[in-house]
Amino acid sequence: MSTMPERETIFVRDVMKTEYDLVEGTATVSEALQLMQHVETKCLIVKKRHDGDEYGIVVIADIARHVLSQNRSPERVSIYEVMTKPAVTVHPDMDIRYASRLFGRLGLSRAPVVDREGNVIGIVSYTDMVLKGLMHLA
Repeated sequence: MSTMPERETIFVRDVMKTEYDLVEGTATVSEALQLMQHVETKCLIVKKRHDGDEYGIVVIADIARHVLSQNRSPERVSIYEVMTKPAVTVHPDMDIRYASRLFGRLGLSRAPVVDREGNVIGIVSYTDMVLKGLMHLA
């Protein structure tokens, strides 16, 4: 009976970025891009308006699709007009294999990482999972 070597589990928390940008949904696209400090995440997390609300997300492709390609002024378009809400979130203790399957099934490129209390603690992307995850295994 052959036994396969046991594969080390890599969790979302092992590959996520812990620096990200939070913006108000009422900010204009122009304001949000000016406030963006962590360009490498290629997205903005939209803050909850109250406890019963959900986080939103805006990826750079959303801005390109809804603002740039339609020749709209970024000073006149609010983040809430281009965001996806509710954002699909993942847990820091999720195996990256499951996160990758979820991304594929839902057509996601990145997602906020949310702890048990419902707070955003990071952002994870396909790139993070593939590059950092596979390097972790090497």
